[in-house]
Amino acid sequence: MNAAQHIDCVHVVGAGRMGQGIALAVAFAGLQATLIDFKARADGEHEAFVDKARTSIGDQLQSLVAFGRMTAEQAACVLGRIGFVDRASGAAALREAKLIFEAVPEVLDVKAQALRWMEEAVDVQAVIASTTSTFLVTQLQAFSTRPGRIINAHWLNPAHLIPLVEVSRSETTDADAVALTTDLLARIGKRPIVCAPSAGYIVPRIQALAMNEAARMVEEGVASAEDIDTAIRTGFGLRFAVLGLLEFIDWGGCDILFYASHYLAREIAPRFEPAQAVVENMEQGRDGLRTRKGFYDYADVDVPAYVRQRVQSFGALLDHLGLAPAFDGALRQPA
Repeated sequence: MNAAQHIDCVHVVGAGRMGQGIALAVAFAGLQATLIDFKARADGEHEAFVDKARTSIGDQLQSLVAFGRMTAEQAACVLGRIGFVDRASGAAALREAKLIFEAVPEVLDVKAQALRWMEEAVDVQAVIASTTSTFLVTQLQAFSTRPGRIINAHWLNPAHLIPLVEVSRSETTDADAVALTTDLLARIGKRPIVCAPSAGYIVPRIQALAMNEAARMVEEGVASAEDIDTAIRTGFGLRFAVLGLLEFIDWGGCDILFYASHYLAREIAPRFEPAQAVVENMEQGRDGLRTRKGFYDYADVDVPAYVRQRVQSFGALLDHLGLAPAFDGALRQPA
């Protein structure tokens, strides 16, 4: 049994939208969650804030009930697993904590203050996982007396629904701190991935490029916002729900991206030049499925079976979204 299996309560410092989403994900999975309201409040303000937060979490649960994902009884059970404490009581609540998610506002001074406050309260072996999307783990470790226990765990909104959590470590981060964090996340049904301390992690970095490019196309009059978004929902997004970006390069062949990138760089802007990794794959004959080597190694893969599985998954997604073409659909009379 790994260390994460012994955790029955997860503590979250910062009770705003992200903190509430993390607590909801934890409680939905069957564990207790303690939300610590880190903001200093006047008498009576904490109770009002808790009422508002509890209502907000309850509304999220009722949406899941309405969608048929849980019963009303289960929703009440989940809400009952989430406890709230104010900052004054938070230190005592953290005393036995093994893993704490920090979800205070994205202000470096506030992050630093929260880290120092937590380190005074928790055991020296406790792991503090910051949910920041702005600051690198190396920046946060500079405020810590035990940097090996500091890690980033970047949740994507809505935190209780999106499976991915991007876990970022530095060379200083202890290996067992990474293992505890990823094991706990997997235990509550998340899909943790580990990345280096790099601005934007993975998803924000890629989506910033894609979203800005979509905005540029509106500026340039290439298409309307509605048509661009339809293209993303029914083309771009669908494919990458089944095939990852690098897997898709291998699927179609690295040469397609290589030549398309040079064409777009000529016609639009140098930002479309192919990445050096793409150039090197072309030079080394790593074209993907065709050569059984690309960003992935397919030497021992049953390629026909792999292709069938991906196509089957894609077909199931189209069916689920009501986007699958209908046999003889053109022959049917309109309703």
